Amino acid sequence: MFDSDDLEEIRADREEWHEEEVEPVVERFGERKETFTTDTGGQDVDRLYTPDDVADLDYREDLGYPGEPPYTRGVYSTGYRGRLWTMRQYAGFSTPEDTNERYHYLLDQGQTGLSMAFDLPTQMGYDSDASMAAGEIGKAGVAIDSLSDMETVFDGIPLDEVSTSMTINAPASVLLAMYIAVGDQQGVDREELRGTIQNDILKEYIARNTYIYPPEESMRIITDIFEFCASETPKFNTISISGYHIREAGSTAAQELAFTLGDGIEYVETAIEAGLDVDEFAPQLSFFFNGHNNIFEEVAKFRAARRMWHDIIDERFDAEDPKSKQLKFHTQTAGSMLTAQQIENNVVRVAYQALAAVLGGTQSLHTNGKDEALALPTEQSVRTALRTQQILAHESGAADTIDPLAGSYYVESLTDEVEEDAYEILEEVDERGGMREAIEQQWVQRQIQDTAFDRQKEIEEKERIIVGVNEFEVDEDPEMDVEGVTQEDQQRQIDSLESVRDERDDEAVEAKLEALREATQGNENLMPYIIEAVKVYATVGEICNVMRDEFGEYQPGSAV
Repeated sequence: MFDSDDLEEIRADREEWHEEEVEPVVERFGERKETFTTDTGGQDVDRLYTPDDVADLDYREDLGYPGEPPYTRGVYSTGYRGRLWTMRQYAGFSTPEDTNERYHYLLDQGQTGLSMAFDLPTQMGYDSDASMAAGEIGKAGVAIDSLSDMETVFDGIPLDEVSTSMTINAPASVLLAMYIAVGDQQGVDREELRGTIQNDILKEYIARNTYIYPPEESMRIITDIFEFCASETPKFNTISISGYHIREAGSTAAQELAFTLGDGIEYVETAIEAGLDVDEFAPQLSFFFNGHNNIFEEVAKFRAARRMWHDIIDERFDAEDPKSKQLKFHTQTAGSMLTAQQIENNVVRVAYQALAAVLGGTQSLHTNGKDEALALPTEQSVRTALRTQQILAHESGAADTIDPLAGSYYVESLTDEVEEDAYEILEEVDERGGMREAIEQQWVQRQIQDTAFDRQKEIEEKERIIVGVNEFEVDEDPEMDVEGVTQEDQQRQIDSLESVRDERDDEAVEAKLEALREATQGNENLMPYIIEAVKVYATVGEICNVMRDEFGEYQPGSAV
């Protein structure tokens, strides 16, 4: 880019500019802050960036071309010029009937992929009539108790024509089995099923706590899913390794990146130890990142993630298939950045966050509804969120060229800094024995908690401005309609579950559950047994309880 003489001249010019132009102005007028940092304070932001900041950048080694290693500039050679990202609005509302209605609405509005949210009882492996489910049925997403509910959700939606992402973790094997069963009913070849299950249990121990089984047993189930899907549903992504919730819990961008890739390393190592070849399952791995407020930091994070994963899979695991080394990811805009105050401001926040995801080369995107800090989003706010993506795709020009911020002295420097910080964190993870050990020691959780504490302190002391919350406030906000889940909705779901139990063949259910129990006691792949149980209308709770009995429930240890 520049030879050594050019760089020496640029350094000299920069020093002269600083001394003659900047220092007198700063001395007279000051600056807005003593120091400037990225969104979560991960990196300092210099006053100016020049070629000197990227003097060590090797274009071919560090960037390359889109679709070529190390994939910094994207995993596809034509970027969005060939195909836009999948617009996958997250939805799961109350009962299966309500969710089916919302899905048809979103598809009619131009959505190109489905994304399924589940209520907390389903996420924890409980049926709607369990005591633990009381008051939570349908509130965080759709309640799924049996195959009958999944049939209702996808009524009139051919599974060979849509791609479906399911945000489910501990019971992921059961919900995937139900999806496969619906596909079988529709006559869809399993090889044509497309979508993703989140299935990322390690981040549950870190950030969300919707786990069921201990880590070792959870990792066995995940490995079984890898193996089963590699042969049965090769177009289905078997895991969405999620940094989203790590960032929502308060991490920096570098921590989000490091802990997410660290989880990915743990999954790959576990699968290899179980006898799988890395190139057999790695192409089906996908990732899920947070789209946060600082556009440049987020773009740098996404670019660094692709480069790091390529190098990790290539150097650490000796993968040969290029697809094994390609990090493909979904992005969701930052729920933790939505405010209940002046909710119209959230439309602007979401738009900027979505822009960062697109500039960073995401494969699919969910944009949050403006009212999600209050309740489930209304149809109007969901439509606005989807229109945000459509305007970005068709009116902004952001999708017309690949990796448009490449070559920016600031963005390239920031990409290197985020990557360097993430590798430093990964080195400490390795010293602690890997992500599973670091999680069980509570070390990962403490790193995030410390960062979140510092951020909240900055907000309270107004060192960090949140528009409408700690600055630019108004006395009152306009009232707004919000979606809600009624007691009648919840009772309707319980009644539906009771009807399924009354009508099914109980002997067949018991036989399939017993077969699953025996399989858990051995080394067989559990997925075929779970699918067979699902098809006779065994419930989520019944299947998960078999594994609870055999595997136990995880109890976090005390901090180390």
